[in-house]
Formats: sequence, C-alpha cells, structure tokens
Amino acid sequence: MTPPATAGSSDVHAGTLGAALDTARGALDRLDAEVLTAHAVGCSRGTLYAFPERPVSAKQARRLTGLVRRRQRGEPLAYIVGWREFWSLTLRVDARVLVPRPETECVVEAALTRVADHATVLDLGTGSGAIALAVAASRPHARVVGVDRDAGCIRVARENAARLGLTAAFRHSDWFSAFRRNERFDVVVANPPYVPDADPHLMGDGLRFEPRDALVAGADGLAALRRIVPAAPKHLVRGGWLCVEHGHDQQAPVRELFLAHGFEDVETMPDLAGSPRVTCGRMPHTHSAMPYRETRLPP
Repeated sequence: MTPPATAGSSDVHAGTLGAALDTARGALDRLDAEVLTAHAVGCSRGTLYAFPERPVSAKQARRLTGLVRRRQRGEPLAYIVGWREFWSLTLRVDARVLVPRPETECVVEAALTRVADHATVLDLGTGSGAIALAVAASRPHARVVGVDRDAGCIRVARENAARLGLTAAFRHSDWFSAFRRNERFDVVVANPPYVPDADPHLMGDGLRFEPRDALVAGADGLAALRRIVPAAPKHLVRGGWLCVEHGHDQQAPVRELFLAHGFEDVETMPDLAGSPRVTCGRMPHTHSAMPYRETRLPP
C-alpha cells in the first residue's frame, strides 16, 4: 500500500534525475516512483538509472511533486500517467473508465480459444475497449463490437482503437439494448460490475477513484450478470459462447445461472492467482424451444 503523505516528504526540488528519483522513492514504492519520475521529466525508466546526473528543472520538479502527492492520496497510477498496458497494448485511460486489470486478460484468453478467424464478437461494458481491442489485435479478421452505456467510455474506446490502428466498432448500448432480438454473435464477452455494494474495499486506495457503476452490482454483486446471462441466448449463434469475468467467490452462482439458461459445456477458469475468475458456456447447436432465425452483423 502506498504510504500516507507526510508534509514535505514528497517535495521534489530542481537538481538531478537521481535525486528526484530518491525523493519519490522515499514517498512511494519503487515501481510507482520510477514510473512517475520518468513521466514527469519525459524519459524512460531506464534513463533514470543510465543518466542519474541528468538535470531536472524546477518545473519538472514541481510536476513530479504533484504526481507523487496524487499517488499518495490513492489515485490509480494509470489515471495519473494516462495509460495502462493490457495484452501488450498501451491503452489510454482516465477517470471515465475502469482501469484494466491483469486478471481480465484471462477473459481475453478464454474468448480467443473460442473465436475463429472470421468470427463476430461482442464485448459488453467495453469501458476503455481493452477486451475488444485485445481480441481485434489477436484476430484481425474477426468483426468486433464493443458496447457501453456511458458515452465517455465509448469516446475513450474509439480513441484507443484509432491510435492503435485496430478495427473495432463501438456503440452506445445498455448491455444488449441496441441490438435486435435475433442479431447474433459467435462470442459474447463481458467484464461486468460484480462487486457487492457494501464491500469495504470500495473505499480503499484506487477503487474509490474509479467509476462506481463499473464496479458495483447490487447486494451480492450479481445484478449485472442476472441481466446479461438470461439475455445472451437471444444474441448468440448456435454453438456460440458467452464468457464473463466474475468475483473469486461467485463461481457457484454464476455456473448455476449459466445452466439455468440453457448453456452447455460450462467451464470456470482461474486467474493468475489461481482464483476462479472466468466462466464460459456454449449455446446448444439446436434450439428446440422456438424457431431459430439468425441475423448476423453486416460485413
């Protein structure tokens, strides 16, 4: 945890890179200090150690002091520097979007094993576009659509796609609301809100700065998934897959939700820490309950 601010402890003065880094490291952990020092003076982290005698101006010192204080208050590092690495992509992020987490790369991995080269993929609650753009980068011939109900998120996702030169469409939609009943995809992925609204971690460092609507989903954290899973069959092709991220202790109710709505081959996969994190299920290849009419996205 980042230590609390102490009066004067984070003040950086004009001098050298080495001295500026030492001051930052006295207030923050090593990685944060390196990233913020490099960001403040406009150099790489390697330069901090290769050229410790490089001069730091008073303006750069004041900037670094401000960045260190923001981090001491618990603001996410990604918001301070304006970017986050995800799936080898450098994504622009700010307070409009949730900071992409390493565990969400497990959703991408699960989806990619189920995404053919020319598949259609829908990313629900796209935020910064992290999942959609990771899929687009890995399956360049797939048709990828990301949706979010927040217009700010859509703007950030589109900016990321344009800057990275990746092809993905982003639309304003509250989950599936923008799609016709039989507009179907090969794979639907989602990292929905799944934190219970009374979870004490919400007031801790980092989370309290992020969009609450992107984190919280009712008393048990399952409100969003109770909307997504029942609606997904209407938007999946025969044999199509739904892959969702969820809390480490939500595996059982999420699996029950999948099975209750007709999904087969339901599988839960762990994150990098070994906690149950991603559940996928496949729609049957036949639909006996109602006539089947498939409408795909136009090329």
